Amino acid sequence: MIKDSVFAALELANERRAERRRFLKLAGAGAAAAGGLGLLSACGSDDNNDTPTPTPSPTPTSTASGVATDVGILQLALNLEYLEAQFYSIAAFGRRLPDASLTGAVGTRGDVTGGRQVTFTDPVIASYAREIAGDEIAHVTALRAVLTAAGSTLVIAQPAINIDGGATGAFTAAARAAGLVDKSSGTFDPYESDQNFLLAAFLFEDVGVSAYKGASPLITSATYLEAAAGILAAEAYHAGLIRTELFSRGETARAAANAIATARDSLDGSATLDAGIANSDGTANLVPADSNAIAYSRSSAQVHNIAYLRTTAGIGGGFFPAGTNNSIEALRTSGATA
Repeated sequence: MIKDSVFAALELANERRAERRRFLKLAGAGAAAAGGLGLLSACGSDDNNDTPTPTPSPTPTSTASGVATDVGILQLALNLEYLEAQFYSIAAFGRRLPDASLTGAVGTRGDVTGGRQVTFTDPVIASYAREIAGDEIAHVTALRAVLTAAGSTLVIAQPAINIDGGATGAFTAAARAAGLVDKSSGTFDPYESDQNFLLAAFLFEDVGVSAYKGASPLITSATYLEAAAGILAAEAYHAGLIRTELFSRGETARAAANAIATARDSLDGSATLDAGIANSDGTANLVPADSNAIAYSRSSAQVHNIAYLRTTAGIGGGFFPAGTNNSIEALRTSGATA
C-alpha cells in the first residue's frame, strides 16, 4: 500500500510538471517570466484535464529594483518550500527530493540532515501527509520553473537543512524552546507518532502562511502578487487542516500546539503575530488573526528568526544551519529581537 502511494504521488508530480512545461512552451520565452508566475496559483490542484489556453499576461511595469525584490521574495519562498517539501516527502514517502530539483546558481547546495518515514497509525493522517507532500513538492517545482524562466542564474540551490529529531536536531531545539521536553536533555522526534508529526507540521505551516502574507505588500508586479496569493491559499488550507486535527485530539495536543505558538512569538520578537489552537476558555481558535479576522504577517527577519531558532542577529541555525540562499542579502538574515 505504501509503495502504491509513493508511485501515485510521483505520477501526480510528473503530470504537474508536464502541464507546466506545456504552459511555458505556449507562453513563449518573452512572456515566460511574467506569465509563468500564474502557474503558482494552480499549485496543489489535482485537476488533470486538458491544459487550458493561457490568458496573456500583462508586461510587468515595475522598476528594476522592484523586479529584483520580487525575485528575491520568490527565492526566499523557495527556501521555505525546500524545507517543507523535504520534511513532508520523507515523512510521507520515506524519500528525499531528487537531486535535479535541488541545484541552482545562487547559494551553496546543502544536504538534508535527519528525517525518516512515519509509521502512521491513522490512515486519514497518512492520507493528509501524502497530499500535503505532493503540494509542497509541486511548489518547489513551480518556483524553480518561474525563476528559471526569469533567468537561469536566479534559481537558488537548496541550502543545508536540518529536520532531525535527535539530541542535536532542529525539532528538538524547537521543542525545548517551547517547553515540550526537558530544556537540557529532552528530545522531540517528529517521525515517532501521528501527533508528533502534526505538531511538527503545525510549526511549519503557520510560519509559511504569515511569511507569504507579510511578503504580499512588497511585491510590485500584479502578476507576481497573484502567484504568491495562490501559494498562500494552499498553505492556509494546510495550516487550517493541521490546526483542526490537533484541536480534535484533546487537551494534551492543544497545550503542545499553544506552547509552540508562544515559542514562535518569543523568537520573532512579537506577542501579537501568532495564536494557539485553543482559547483560554477551551474553545477552538483555528485562525490566527487580528480583531478584524485578518491573518497575521511576518517580515523576512521574523521568519528567519523562527527558522534559525534564534533571537539575535546573524545568519544560520535551527532548520537552516548555514542560512538560507538568496540573491538579496537582507532577505536571508535574521533580526535582533532580544
